[in-house]
Amino acid sequence: MRFMTWNVHGTFNLNPKFDLEGVCSILSKWAPDVVALQEVDSRSRTDDPFAKLASVVGDHRVHAKSIVTADGDYGQMLLSRFPFSAVPEIVDVSYREREPRRAIATSLLTPIGDLRVVSTHLGLSVHERYAQAQALVRLVKPTRTIVLGDFNDWLWVKSVRRVLAQICPNRTRVRTFPARLPVLRLDRIYATPDGRFGKVWTDDEARAFSDHLPVIADIEF
Repeated sequence: MRFMTWNVHGTFNLNPKFDLEGVCSILSKWAPDVVALQEVDSRSRTDDPFAKLASVVGDHRVHAKSIVTADGDYGQMLLSRFPFSAVPEIVDVSYREREPRRAIATSLLTPIGDLRVVSTHLGLSVHERYAQAQALVRLVKPTRTIVLGDFNDWLWVKSVRRVLAQICPNRTRVRTFPARLPVLRLDRIYATPDGRFGKVWTDDEARAFSDHLPVIADIEF
């Protein structure tokens, strides 16, 4: 099965108008079975990016809007070609007074049976991410689980990697940020021990649409 995670809202003037068609072209190009998208933003737009993106990958989707305003919404999405076998949970992993953060947790009915998927976008401070990583572990099942998203994690001190390694020891190691000259592995896909990574890659063409590169991985259970 093919999984993908991508923070799609560029900054540093890379994507000031949020090029929705460009983002959709990258998704169509790699045709993932499951994709997690972060920083989907409908504020100050006349169209609906949440609806447009949902039409690109499969028929099954759930969104977690962390900011809701009269001018539009901001948050993340989980899109799947496989149907949900459980009602998706939107879990609040916000830390104190910092920016609202969410995790999406659900199970998918795949050709190999139920597959647990958790997607998220973690915070910017070390203590915040550490607390959020602990919350993610509680959402993971011992087998057949994928955790993916933008973890904003690059330090070893109270590392998200160390926390998730307790239950999801397999992970990608692709540099994704900043997209123009990637040096940090902020965006990752984790798997429980029974998830074997095959090909893992990114797409340099995506740097035209975001300050993050996507991570794409073929995983076998």
